[in-house]
Amino acid sequence: MSAVKIEPYLNFAGRCEEAVAFYQTAIGAHMEFMMRFKDSPDPLPPGMVPPGHENRVMHVSLRVGDSILMASDGCDNEHKFSGFSLSLAYMSAEEAQQVFAALGEGGKVEMPLGKTFWAPLFGMVTDKFGVTWMVSQHGAPPAA
Repeated sequence: MSAVKIEPYLNFAGRCEEAVAFYQTAIGAHMEFMMRFKDSPDPLPPGMVPPGHENRVMHVSLRVGDSILMASDGCDNEHKFSGFSLSLAYMSAEEAQQVFAALGEGGKVEMPLGKTFWAPLFGMVTDKFGVTWMVSQHGAPPAA
């Protein structure tokens, strides 16, 4: 079997541009590509894009470290993120703390960032868009 990557694809139901700007600041994401529905080089199937959604984001690709996070506004007005979390791992405590705090702005801390038996720092936060993030610091777990 050849190497495979899992690349998350999130739908923000009209808040994609806001989410991109937030992730650029909060986690240092870099936009590699963005296209709106109206700019599709091929015609979209009739009825796929509701009236008034032409300016919404059809696709955006963000680079976060060595990973790609993709997103869209989708074609509906509702979204719900459940049943998964995105995980970010940092080498330094300072980076982990900074990102955890940034993701928590307007969101909800699910598990405070602190030492665990598996990592020097680990915490879970749901951001203001409803995406749950697990933030950790790499390294040997702290001695008991």
